[in-house]
Amino acid sequence: MSTSDKMINSSFRLLWGILILSIPSSASLSQVHIVYLGHNHGNQQNLTTKFHIKLLSKVFSREDEAKKAMLYSYWHSFSGFAASLNSTQASKMTKMKEVISIFRSKTLKLHTTRSWDFMGLPLFNTETTPMQLEHGDDVVIGIFDTGIWPESESFQPDPTLGPIPSTWRGRCVAGEDFNPATACNRKLVGARYYLAGFEREYGPLNATGSEAEFRSPRDRLGHGTHTASTAAGSPSRNVSYLGNLAAGTARGGAPRARLAVYKVCWFKDLQGRCSDADILAAFDDAIADGVGVISASLGAPPPLMPFFQSSIDIGAFHASQVGVSVVFSAGNDGPETGVVQNVSPWVITVAAGTIDRGFPTMIVLGNNASFVGEGFLDREMKMKLIDSGKLFDDGSCSFEKWNRRRLATGEIVLCFASIGEISSTGAAITILAINGSGMIFTEPMTKETPQDDFLPTIHVNLYEGTKILHYIESSNDPTVQILPSKTTIGHLPAPSVAHFSSRGPSSISPNILKPDITAPGVNILAAWPPISSPTLLPFDKRSINWNFDSGTSMACPHISGIVALIKSVHPNWSPAAIKSALMTTDIVAARGTLKSSDSFDLGAGHVNPLKAIDPGLIHDMETQDYVMFLCSLGYQKSQINKMILPSQMINISCHGNHSDIDLNYPAITISDLRSTMTIRRTVRNVGQANAIYFVSVINPQGVHVMIWPNYLVFSKQRKKITYYVTITPLKSSKGRYDFGEIVWFDGYHHVKTPLIVQINKSKDETVNLATHSST
Repeated sequence: MSTSDKMINSSFRLLWGILILSIPSSASLSQVHIVYLGHNHGNQQNLTTKFHIKLLSKVFSREDEAKKAMLYSYWHSFSGFAASLNSTQASKMTKMKEVISIFRSKTLKLHTTRSWDFMGLPLFNTETTPMQLEHGDDVVIGIFDTGIWPESESFQPDPTLGPIPSTWRGRCVAGEDFNPATACNRKLVGARYYLAGFEREYGPLNATGSEAEFRSPRDRLGHGTHTASTAAGSPSRNVSYLGNLAAGTARGGAPRARLAVYKVCWFKDLQGRCSDADILAAFDDAIADGVGVISASLGAPPPLMPFFQSSIDIGAFHASQVGVSVVFSAGNDGPETGVVQNVSPWVITVAAGTIDRGFPTMIVLGNNASFVGEGFLDREMKMKLIDSGKLFDDGSCSFEKWNRRRLATGEIVLCFASIGEISSTGAAITILAINGSGMIFTEPMTKETPQDDFLPTIHVNLYEGTKILHYIESSNDPTVQILPSKTTIGHLPAPSVAHFSSRGPSSISPNILKPDITAPGVNILAAWPPISSPTLLPFDKRSINWNFDSGTSMACPHISGIVALIKSVHPNWSPAAIKSALMTTDIVAARGTLKSSDSFDLGAGHVNPLKAIDPGLIHDMETQDYVMFLCSLGYQKSQINKMILPSQMINISCHGNHSDIDLNYPAITISDLRSTMTIRRTVRNVGQANAIYFVSVINPQGVHVMIWPNYLVFSKQRKKITYYVTITPLKSSKGRYDFGEIVWFDGYHHVKTPLIVQINKSKDETVNLATHSST
């Protein structure tokens, strides 16, 4: 869910009395459950579905009741089904030997003219053909979201785009106001929609009123159109927001890649709601359809479920086995720590960062003092200025605290986020409700992110807001003049981590670094359905074709587009190899909070697309590696056997001690270091055949690190080398993470591995190795 989605929901609920309906309670007679049975092992649909009904019939009196209860039979890419079960039936199924897991189907939520130039992927004015226009047409990106507006310029094929790849086996499904003959083409090659889980949870789809939806792949909300455009939109010249802001050429990261949309999220209560059962059905189809990348900007906040009690983790696991990269957003619950979502090691989890574009807006007070804020104003405003303390009992700009003594007609109101902890959207709707003409919104510098709140709004920091407040208090007739906003680039400290981006460590697997990588996610301009207003508020009647949005939802498709490019250049690379290339070739991010950003904020760093194409070394992982990981989680051989493709001929054994730290991840995280520990990593040379890499180490504070060997010699005959990292605590500590890195360098490539350590050791246990030096 983007940040604007979240703020609109909370504020509008408070001020306009919209009832947010909850998921049906556990007291209901039946609830949608997902029964996961592992891999399908190549069985046909009719045989698999018959088996599912036979299994389900064991907890019903008659077979026809079982058929009526079933929503989906998953059979393409894995085996399982979704069905309405009461608690007794679910408990009985849990005990069946065929069942790996059974879990309640949850409701998940949804979590560009400059961003690609900012990351070093320009489209024009280059001496050679840009990489974006050379690669990608053989890759299909599957977008799991709210659908698509197919008429957008972003989804029209370039005349030079060739035939649809022969590997594509998907469909373009007809539905309400969606004709496959005109909607799909060589660019938009597939479109499906999934509604059974949503309607079983919420009832029939809303077909009337302000939240009327399309029973088809057509996008009503806008989120899916925006993310699809960001990942793989065709170049569109002369686009802007409201005619003058962020003007330029919009395009996706892989503008020649193909798109397939899987509508799994539906317009409900001014946001997108996505059923687990529908999402798993989309995974089942997408893998069979032949997508190369799956991009899903959705998730559920902690507490996180075990990996195989989550539709997204199950679907992504089976996708990874057949070489499909899956990219997820990290969530928008920052800046608190430990709230990152979508943390399985076989997916790429993306944090949101800023770009170097700003929208300076000049504010001139009646005493000629001037300030520069940020906003999206398209006209000049000159009128009276009033402090919120004159309108609200506690000065909070909250509708509940309005003192009812006067309106704000013809006035611009100064509001502070620090009073009442209200969002800019909530404050803007309040000021609009009391007839105000505009708002100056004051917030900490790290949260100063302009957005369209329908009411003309200028964002300033606390210093500037305080100066404006002092002027109001000292003047008998305070006035303000606000000039139209401008667009500037190259002047902001960027990239920095967005304040809302969810941070690690992972709350269920802290030894696996999450998020993995950071990409642009603040005020990204991309395609938008003209049926939806910029704010989605019922009284906002504006129609636009391009819209700003912010959130890790916007960062996710940036990585998806880059993955498609890498996959096109290196078609034989595994999803793990592609993730390693992204994580080990980052650029350093700037400050995004009041402390320096660390690996739990930004993962391995901000993505560097050009370097990721040629990373030098990669940390690869295969299904065998994930088997050992599953053993470390306590899964048994019989369970793992059901999850693994039989064609992979893997020797499954969980004998011995296994740790998730042993996974060949392109980051090393130790969440509980008590004594000296040795970890190994294996790297594969994908650069020049004959190469020598030397190592350097930045030690985490209070930790001694030794690498052996301290140089790696590669040749045509020796492409893989294992190295060992010995880590010794030098201090007493508890509950604090320290950060360092390991860098392999061959004279051209810098291959960086984040090193994160938490020492849990008392003072009398500490080993004194102060005289040791790291390799």
